[in-house]
Amino acid sequence: MFLEKKHDVDHAFFGQPKGLQYLAGTEFWERFSYYGMRAILLYYMVAAATQGGLGLSQTTGLSIMSIYGALVYLASVFGGYVSDRILGSRRTVFTGGILIMLGHIALALPMGLVGLFTSIGLITLGTGCLKPNISDMVGNLYSKSDARRDSAFTIFTFAINLGAFIAPFVCGWGASSVSYHFGFSFAAVGMLIGLIFYYYGGKKYLGDDGIKPTDPIQRDELAKISLWIVIGLITFAAVLVVMHFMDILTLDSFVSVLSVIALVTPVIYFVIMLRSKKVSKVERSRVWAYIPLFIGAAIFWAIEESGSSILATFALKQTNNHLGWLTINPSWYQSLNPLFIMLYTPLFVWLWTKLGKNQPSTPKKFAYGLFFAGLSFLFMVIPLVLFGTHAMVSPLWLVGSWAIIEIAEMLISPIGLSVTTKLAPKAFGAQMMSMWFLGDAAGQAINSQIARFYTPGNEVGYFAVIGLVAILISIILLFLVKPVEKLMDGVR
Repeated sequence: MFLEKKHDVDHAFFGQPKGLQYLAGTEFWERFSYYGMRAILLYYMVAAATQGGLGLSQTTGLSIMSIYGALVYLASVFGGYVSDRILGSRRTVFTGGILIMLGHIALALPMGLVGLFTSIGLITLGTGCLKPNISDMVGNLYSKSDARRDSAFTIFTFAINLGAFIAPFVCGWGASSVSYHFGFSFAAVGMLIGLIFYYYGGKKYLGDDGIKPTDPIQRDELAKISLWIVIGLITFAAVLVVMHFMDILTLDSFVSVLSVIALVTPVIYFVIMLRSKKVSKVERSRVWAYIPLFIGAAIFWAIEESGSSILATFALKQTNNHLGWLTINPSWYQSLNPLFIMLYTPLFVWLWTKLGKNQPSTPKKFAYGLFFAGLSFLFMVIPLVLFGTHAMVSPLWLVGSWAIIEIAEMLISPIGLSVTTKLAPKAFGAQMMSMWFLGDAAGQAINSQIARFYTPGNEVGYFAVIGLVAILISIILLFLVKPVEKLMDGVR
């Protein structure tokens, strides 16, 4: 039985605690910076040096985009651990924001590949610190029995997507009108505003939540943890050295190594939580229930995150962006994702409120979401079959694909955030939220490998196979609904 929190009687922000306003506002600016950068990053990497780009190949650019996204969410393990064991969520989020801002500054400066990889390192660590912990802080505003939790995460998701919607227009304009570096500078400014918003608003309305770590690290644990870190770094370095002497160490093979790490990490993490003595029998059952949801989420994210890589390439090379009175900047298509989420959010908030306790369970929502995710890729097969792979097709095909995939996101993303906080063992609060983001990392790690099959003439097979696999998994998940609900042990 959970004790009532002071936030349970706080309804100052659209019926929600006032603290939600500042957490959602911080994420608005963080996502503005991240998705503004992502909207132009692929084009920056593949553009010729004479056009202000890095001149990388399409295949390499697609792989880097995917593994970059995977690393960002893979680092959530690090951020969750730092929060739970060392700094607490409040300071971890602020530190992450500073690192993100510095990463965008590195891209805003004309430093070439050095700037790119410096940015990747800083933004990876920064987002890993910020993302899981700020979401965990939203969950901590409510007791586990508070019926406002799903609505709160839907509002939180809306704020995220409002920032993501505006960003491609701003950063895209900067990139096309002045330079790519000028476009990236807007991302840095956005994160700076987010830091100011978080510091002053959070200090006033979040109270003592997240000030201290939930499971402080003990002195006798430091030696063991340090040893494992050293072993991990030495092993990673050894793999790279071996690859170098075998003459197979290239940028693409390095991406493959990182992909393996992104796929293996969640497996290791699940084992750690399931074997931990800090996890009770009921909590362990709920972790088992989370595994099929995690797999479904990874497949969903593999398709959803293709928007900034595969669909971005389609927007640049296979879409007619010149409509007489209007010339569409390819980066603008990245605003379709958040636009549809904002349009759908009121509908889904109304739907879940209307249905109340009669709404589909979380496993069913995941299954339905996966179906729509697969359908969005099958939709892209239609123009390729009708007009051929070399034709420049109407922008409406991309609009339609994004309209479908965002139905899937509304069924999976806010619901996944909410159920993760519900199923989390007490000793692994922020770290369990990291598992949610590891699903995204795993999905993008898969993308980094299969993106190389997206080649001229092979687009139909690419979209069709991935779309059908997602629909097949959605059907399998439907058959697993009742066993998963039983393992959730009372969590709806």
